[in-house]
Amino acid sequence: MLNQVKELAIMKRSYQLSELSEIANWVLKSSPGRVLLFKGPMGSGKTTLIKEITHQLGVEHVTSSPTFSLVNEYQSKQGETIYHFDFYRIEKEEEAFDMGIEEYFDSDAWCFVEWPEKVENVLPLDSVVINLSINQDNTRTLEIN
Repeated sequence: MLNQVKELAIMKRSYQLSELSEIANWVLKSSPGRVLLFKGPMGSGKTTLIKEITHQLGVEHVTSSPTFSLVNEYQSKQGETIYHFDFYRIEKEEEAFDMGIEEYFDSDAWCFVEWPEKVENVLPLDSVVINLSINQDNTRTLEIN
């Protein structure tokens, strides 16, 4: 088990926007869980990556960040439910409890969370952290923990 945790901590790739489809596929195949926490500065590509991941999961309509509604629900062609959260504007963790966040996380659906640091105390312990950073050459680096 210790070796498995060690391996996950070093899963790291740099990419250009033109490689987004490949990176999204890699994230889906590499993720040991269905609750993915996307961390990174504004403009690092969290929403863009989530849009591509949902597309690869079979969501046909356009997806967008749920900045004001906090959560968007999507259905794949296969009938699978996918949740996309954006907690950027949340003021208190109680707001996440009020929306029934535990039920979403316990649903066994894919859950993609932007700005998870705003709700740290309500996140499942087995969540997968995806750190995004912007490099000087405008590429992105993604690290899965």
